[in-house]
Amino acid sequence: MDIAQLLSEYGFPIVATVGLLYMIYYIWNFVTKKIKPRLSETNSIVVDLIDRIRLLDNDIIRLQQKLDTVIEMRERLEDEQKKKSNKKT
Repeated sequence: MDIAQLLSEYGFPIVATVGLLYMIYYIWNFVTKKIKPRLSETNSIVVDLIDRIRLLDNDIIRLQQKLDTVIEMRERLEDEQKKKSNKKT
């Protein structure tokens, strides 16, 4: 059967409804079988990446604290050396 014969036999509204139902079924099938598994896989990858970013952020915070401590210690040492040199003169 071709489309013209279907249209003359059942009418346009019926043929269009069947065509739209098939399109809805095809899209639903595609989404549930191909897109949903990929989304769940992508979701787990995003969670892993967020965890890695948090770890890196914590590492950066620790390094910044260490750097601040070293700078503070260096300033104290320089101040002590200045005081010692001022006492000698």
